[in-house]
Amino acid sequence: MSESEASEEVVRARGHEHVSAEHASTFEVTSDDWLTPAGDCIVGVEADRVPADFDEAFVEACRDSAATLSVTLEADGHEQTVRGRGHPDLTFDGDRSMVVRTSDHVDDRTVVVGAEGAAADLDRDLVSALAAGADLTVTLRVA
Repeated sequence: MSESEASEEVVRARGHEHVSAEHASTFEVTSDDWLTPAGDCIVGVEADRVPADFDEAFVEACRDSAATLSVTLEADGHEQTVRGRGHPDLTFDGDRSMVVRTSDHVDDRTVVVGAEGAAADLDRDLVSALAAGADLTVTLRVA
């Protein structure tokens, strides 16, 4: 695997009619195939990969507190990138979902901390496409 391949992970998911993207401090993509209206941080379901599937070289790079991480969401012609940072305590052990956080909280689902935005900050056209069930591509990069 080349250095550039190790510095990027791509997850494919889809939107859902209950995507509202109203959460103020996180956004999440889950491998679950369902979403209730209460899941206001979830922007995609049926993810084909979860953090536990990510390449070890990518995970190690993300464990550097000086690492800059970006998460690009693409759906139905809409694209938005949210930047944050790595953290030494990131485990990438999550086997159901991945969470991008504006805080420094870390659990097994956390893939980015200190993010510059959360679900509520996402472009509303992107959110509308996801609420209509559009396919979602999530690209995580570390620098």
